[in-house]
Amino acid sequence: MEEIAELLKETRQDAGLELSEVSKDLNIDEIFLQNIEEGKIGSFKDVFLLKNYFFDYAKYLGLDADKIVDEFNEYLFEYTSRIPIKELEKTIELNTKEDNEKKISSPYTTTKVKNNKWLYALFYLLLLILIGLTIFWSINQINS
Repeated sequence: MEEIAELLKETRQDAGLELSEVSKDLNIDEIFLQNIEEGKIGSFKDVFLLKNYFFDYAKYLGLDADKIVDEFNEYLFEYTSRIPIKELEKTIELNTKEDNEKKISSPYTTTKVKNNKWLYALFYLLLLILIGLTIFWSINQINS
């Protein structure tokens, strides 16, 4: 990972580009590019988005983007293969349980959000008063 990050950083510097310039051109936040160049991939939540950033950044710098993404994939495979299987199973089980709880719902068992009728009534009352005052002012202006 460090080699990829260093390659991207050196290529950018050799081209005389600033991070802010690259950020504007690629429409990627500068902090993301900085984290990529420093090899801090743990600061990204979405690996697929990070992979797209690597691809776009490498392509922008004129590097072989597919090769960079392949190296990134190899790094991820090595990194994730070190995670104990028990932890992966536990995480998958928790995520599956949360997804099932979110997906299963019935219109008869879910609670509906009640609209606060008083707020609507107050809004319309204020609107009517405003319209009435506007009409009253207009009539006074016409008469005088």
